[in-house]
Amino acid sequence: MNPAMTTTAQLFEEPFDADEYIERLAWRTPGGGSKGGALAFDPKRLLDEFDNHIEDLKLLDERIQRRVEKLEQQCQKEAKVFAHKVQDLQRSNQVAFQHFQELDEHISYVATKVCHLGDQLEGVNTPRQRAVEAQRLMTYFNEFLDGELRSDVFNNPDKIKEAADIIQKLHLIAQELPFDRFADVKAKIASKYHDLERQLIQEFTSAQRRGEIARMRQAAAVLLHFKGYAHCVDVYIKQCQEGAYSRNDVFEDTAELCQRVNKQVGEVFSSPETVVAKLIQNIFENKLQNFVRDNLEESRKADAEQYLKNLYDLYTRTTTLAGKLTEFSLGTDKQTFLSKLTKNIFSSYLESYMEMEREFLQSRSATVLQRYYEAKNHQKRALGTGGIQDLKERIRQRTNLSLGPSIDTHGETFLSQEVVVNLLQETRHAFERCHRLSDPSDLPKNAYSIFLLLVDHLCVDHMDYALEIGLAAIPSPDSKNANLYFLDVVQQANTIFHLFDKQFNDHLMPLISSSPKLTECMQKKKEVIEQMEVKLDSGIDRTLNCMVGQMKHILATEQKKTDFKPEDENNVTIQYTNACVKVCAYVMKQVERVRISMDGKNVDTVLMELGVRFHRLILEHLQQFMYSSMGGMLAICDVAEYRRGAKEFRVPLVLQLFDTLHALCNLLVVAPDNLKQVCSGEQLTNLDRNLLHAFVQLRVDYRTARLGRHFS
Repeated sequence: MNPAMTTTAQLFEEPFDADEYIERLAWRTPGGGSKGGALAFDPKRLLDEFDNHIEDLKLLDERIQRRVEKLEQQCQKEAKVFAHKVQDLQRSNQVAFQHFQELDEHISYVATKVCHLGDQLEGVNTPRQRAVEAQRLMTYFNEFLDGELRSDVFNNPDKIKEAADIIQKLHLIAQELPFDRFADVKAKIASKYHDLERQLIQEFTSAQRRGEIARMRQAAAVLLHFKGYAHCVDVYIKQCQEGAYSRNDVFEDTAELCQRVNKQVGEVFSSPETVVAKLIQNIFENKLQNFVRDNLEESRKADAEQYLKNLYDLYTRTTTLAGKLTEFSLGTDKQTFLSKLTKNIFSSYLESYMEMEREFLQSRSATVLQRYYEAKNHQKRALGTGGIQDLKERIRQRTNLSLGPSIDTHGETFLSQEVVVNLLQETRHAFERCHRLSDPSDLPKNAYSIFLLLVDHLCVDHMDYALEIGLAAIPSPDSKNANLYFLDVVQQANTIFHLFDKQFNDHLMPLISSSPKLTECMQKKKEVIEQMEVKLDSGIDRTLNCMVGQMKHILATEQKKTDFKPEDENNVTIQYTNACVKVCAYVMKQVERVRISMDGKNVDTVLMELGVRFHRLILEHLQQFMYSSMGGMLAICDVAEYRRGAKEFRVPLVLQLFDTLHALCNLLVVAPDNLKQVCSGEQLTNLDRNLLHAFVQLRVDYRTARLGRHFS
């Protein structure tokens, strides 16, 4: 091979890259590299090398092309040879398939002949066997007719199975014979029949006690055609239960017993599912029914709570047991079968369950409330009902007047979280029992009746009563040093609302979500909450009036006319008045109480209302005085302090009102020439000019400086 071609072939190493190929070729050429290497770059020499290399590549291409053509010809030749071989094999396969079909037809013909011959032989043999069997039975029948059983089969205990087969057939034959002629022989056959049946049952019983499964299976197989087979099953079921209930837990013992029997019964009886079903039925109708009756009847009249707990527990454990038993093959509709057995045990108790549940919940809830009020040494007030009470409620909602004498609760809200938790817990237990014990068709109705009891005792007897007492305890707005406990009522009522709503969603909704009762429950809940919200709103509004009244009282007693028109203008040492200090301290205290008592958006709503009333009070209060120049400055300092307190409300509107009031107070001190400019400022330009004029009229220099001309 030409050395140049060898070098060229080496340059074609995989993976091939044309640029890299050119670079390597140039690099191998003396003076052909980009830097020239040891020699200077020689383009002519590099061009000659490229020309020579191109010629080498052409020769290499021709050589490779000839080799490819040769390989293609060889491949075509071998393909033709292979195709001939495949055709020969297909012809051989077709011949073999034809031979196979002929052989298959011959085998089918022979098989048909054999079957026909077998049918002919059977047709001859069957009557012969019947005749032999009939002759054998006639021989045994003659022995009964003679009164002497001579055959070994009747006298050998080891042949009891064969004897049983014979006597069972003779017994069937004897049933067809006329009684007047064969009464004696029929009686003998029947006697022997019952005797063998008794022996087989005894043998089965003994084998079961010894745990001999094989003998039990043999005896059961023989008894299968006897009338006493059912008695054999009864004996098996009875003996299975002996010693099975050694513990106090009858349900666990039953599950283990059925599990053990289910493993064994298939080795003994030909229809094990029937035996297991009969065992379960026997246990439910006897052991479980007696256990349930003993536990429930004892507490039914003496202790309603214990009775309901026992009923729920026993029913739950019974249905759980039934669920475990569905894993066994019972030869029927398992769910229906087990449900019927459970219903038979509890039907008499479930019929009266809901009535007893309501009576117990009514009694227990009333007792919880009574004990609470007795512990508080409180005699519940009789709240008015009917038209007069409705009229008072409407008047109170529209006027916020306290109708009737105010009472002193000494800070008691008459709302107890412990009482609420007890009522909700009792109701939760009732919902759980209702879910388990009610018929699916009656479940929504029963759950709704429990919900109504909760509404009556929690919402009406406890919460609504506490709201009425709280409303009656709110003092009049002009009361001095009044204790405002209604906010404590609001705080506890909010907590109770959350607990009530949680139980509604967690325990009632799943029981009624897919029934028409859902609408009734939602409507009832809405009505109850709206009624109490109306009373809460009324109480909060009256409480805010009391707060404002208290602030008004502080201002009336602490604010002096000389505060804003001091006798000595040059000897004022205070930053703000004593009335301002006390009012701000009172307001901060009430703001904190509101934050503690409310939640969510209610905080901002109530604080905004309180802030607006606070602003109105200060505005009206400031308009009662005349202001000197120094007094105006002191008023501005007071309003600045009020504004600092307003920031604690964290309500933009309230802060904006006090910002405007602060700007308004600047009219009390501004120079007369600048009065018009200040009135047209950003914060005062949108105010009523009458209000601006009224504030300017409070200046002692109003007439002397002829300030009214700025508003003419």
